[in-house]
Amino acid sequence: MKIIFAGTPSFAAVALAALHAAGHQIELVLTQPDRPSGRGMRLNASAVGEQATRLGLKVAKPDSLKGDAIQTTLRALTPEVMVVAAYGLILPQAVLSIPKFGCINIHGSLLPRWRGAAPVQRAIEAGDVQTGIAIMQMDAGLDTGPVLLTRACPILPDDTSGSLFAKLTLIGAAAIVDAIEKLPLLHAVAQPAQGASYASKISKSEARIDWQQPAAEIEKRLRAFDPAPGCESNLVDESLKVWRATLNTEHYNAAALPGTVIDVTPNRLTVQCGVGALDLTMLQKPGGKRMAVADFLRGATIQTGWRFI
Repeated sequence: MKIIFAGTPSFAAVALAALHAAGHQIELVLTQPDRPSGRGMRLNASAVGEQATRLGLKVAKPDSLKGDAIQTTLRALTPEVMVVAAYGLILPQAVLSIPKFGCINIHGSLLPRWRGAAPVQRAIEAGDVQTGIAIMQMDAGLDTGPVLLTRACPILPDDTSGSLFAKLTLIGAAAIVDAIEKLPLLHAVAQPAQGASYASKISKSEARIDWQQPAAEIEKRLRAFDPAPGCESNLVDESLKVWRATLNTEHYNAAALPGTVIDVTPNRLTVQCGVGALDLTMLQKPGGKRMAVADFLRGATIQTGWRFI
């Protein structure tokens, strides 16, 4: 098929490579403009931009798809379908109407659950046991279009958003190749209203650990926010990243204030929560690296009774 591809991060770059390898004619790749990153804040292309360059594909990096010039360019390509994956720009109705078979989105959840910007993180945070990929026919709403096919994926008890993204990236790439090959024959199924939920974008304010929450809820959020933005808390006068923790059912202390260190051994750091307690298993000091708790405690003095806030 003649395809226009629109995407930005690695999740989309793998799908682009899969479509190219399948022999489809990719007329143009759309991606976000280069952004400054790294210590030197140099302009760097997106993962999709880099992938397109490696594949020798034509790339455009418009700030918006609302202008007449970019829409004229897209129409002139006479695409059969436009594939969209984590692009980051709104597609106006004029663009949605250009391809013969419309615009097809690779979404990281089993719609209608977790429409929106952060479906992977919100699924882990909510304690879902399953998620997946939905290949969806785009409409003017936010992830509300009819679904062409789905591929399920279990969420394991130790999954982080990073590990789950990696699995969904491969599933999504295979699913979009399958969908494009079957596209003229696929039946689009309208999403039911029941079960719909919205995965709002992760805010920095959510990264601060609220120790008054139940231990189980904090543990899920730690995994959901790994690798970004990470969860943090202050101990004495130092801000620490808390990356991983496990539930501790033996050292619960109902009399201790939430955030209080209630047990310290060379290999364990137990913190009281609103309900239950957590053994912190991976920590990071400002400017340092992630460290297993045993390594962290060899270089830090933490005493019972100290409190995370």
